[in-house]
Amino acid sequence: MYSEKVLEHFQHPRNMGELENASGVGTVGNAKCGDIMRIFLDVDDAGVIRDVKFKTFGCGAAVATSSMATEMIKGKTIQEALEVTNKAVMEALDGLPAVKVHCSVLAEEAIHAALWDYAEKNGIVIEGLKKPDNSEDEHGH
Repeated sequence: MYSEKVLEHFQHPRNMGELENASGVGTVGNAKCGDIMRIFLDVDDAGVIRDVKFKTFGCGAAVATSSMATEMIKGKTIQEALEVTNKAVMEALDGLPAVKVHCSVLAEEAIHAALWDYAEKNGIVIEGLKKPDNSEDEHGH
């Protein structure tokens, strides 16, 4: 049911934990499926994500997508991180079962929420970034 990569990231998640004094923190959740993801960013003055950590409360796929998503944005610029889609995360994990696709959507949303928080704290506008929508029922759960 799960690819080797999903299992690998679930069993050995990268970048798990919290960052103190994070430049931006994004928390997204889905009350119905119970997954909650929090992503912490450390962004340097040049707008590069120096470090990223995550805390996820949820199923194995939620942990795996968080882990892969953080790997994909580490060392990237804000603009590059913004381009990491849930589809890209799924492809990097060699696919997800249909019922778990929402986990990759949460990962994308958590990155965006953390970037939004960073922009708000620094009084900047990130081109192409929309304000996170905290409504619960957006993805049919």
